[in-house]
Amino acid sequence: MKALILQEYNTFEYIDMDRPTIKSDEEVLIHVKACGICGSDVHGMDGSTGRRIPPVVMGHEASGTIEEVGKNVTRWAKGDKVTFDSTIYCGTCHFCRQGQINLCDNRRVAGVSCEEYRQHGAFAEYVVLPQHILYRLPEGITFEQAAMVEALSIAFHAVNRTPIRLNDTAVVVGAGMIGLLVIQSLRLAGCGSLIAVDIDEGKLAAAKKLGADFGFNPRRVNVKEEVLSLTNKRGADCAFEVVGISPAVNTGIDVIKKGGSLTLVGNLSAKVDFPLQAVVTRESTLYGSCGSNGEYPACMDMIVSKKIDVDSLISAVAPLSEGASWFKRLYDKEPGLMKVILTPS
Repeated sequence: MKALILQEYNTFEYIDMDRPTIKSDEEVLIHVKACGICGSDVHGMDGSTGRRIPPVVMGHEASGTIEEVGKNVTRWAKGDKVTFDSTIYCGTCHFCRQGQINLCDNRRVAGVSCEEYRQHGAFAEYVVLPQHILYRLPEGITFEQAAMVEALSIAFHAVNRTPIRLNDTAVVVGAGMIGLLVIQSLRLAGCGSLIAVDIDEGKLAAAKKLGADFGFNPRRVNVKEEVLSLTNKRGADCAFEVVGISPAVNTGIDVIKKGGSLTLVGNLSAKVDFPLQAVVTRESTLYGSCGSNGEYPACMDMIVSKKIDVDSLISAVAPLSEGASWFKRLYDKEPGLMKVILTPS
């Protein structure tokens, strides 16, 4: 089969490699139809995250059709259209039994290669995965839209983690891919006023197009003062940090009211500077949000019903053979470039 492999850091090769085979009776072989380039793939390609150690076939935002099933697979058949959770969870550990599959003790992520494991992903014609992480595609969703479900599920999970009441004011710090999906999800959740924060004017424009009422650039305005002026000097009810760097985290803490909440979604940096006294004396609540936990069906329903717009976020659909050049364009932060979806077939 053809595959796009990270052969060395910052070096991709489009190669022929052996088609993966089913090794467990619970596995299925998927013929990949579409796979999105995730920001974590782009950040990982240079070795900075330690989560994409070459050689590895990356890719975890994907959809396709089932080509073959293991002996014990009863829920799926050849030809079924599916997407899959990026988290390969065991289903038997303490956290899985509690329904917290995203916190699985034995969790692996498709397309990730680290010190603990190597799990080839979906930038290839075929990928083998366990049947229990699959989701059936509903009528009315394309393979390209289905490749956006993993990213949308992260936004849904973050919003589900956060106590939100009707007409709340929410601030989203970071208007990249996940931030824009969080904004749309917050609108569905009933927020009355949505404020986007980013240093990129193009992203702020996209945020306002997709549901944000206001967009503030911290390089041009004092974001805290702007939020206070919109909230009778109280601050926002909640905020979402979708970058993962110290300035963004601090902005999130600055803009929430006393007793407000900050949900941390971004994890670009392993550590950040943290205003401990401000959090303690203002009795702020912090929520960590990791991946997703069963939100896939709701995400697909919202895409089909057009209550969530993912099409506007897809910048390009390109052959897998051109993947290396698209990775470079994303890595170089080409203006206006959001989600790129690669098609192996």
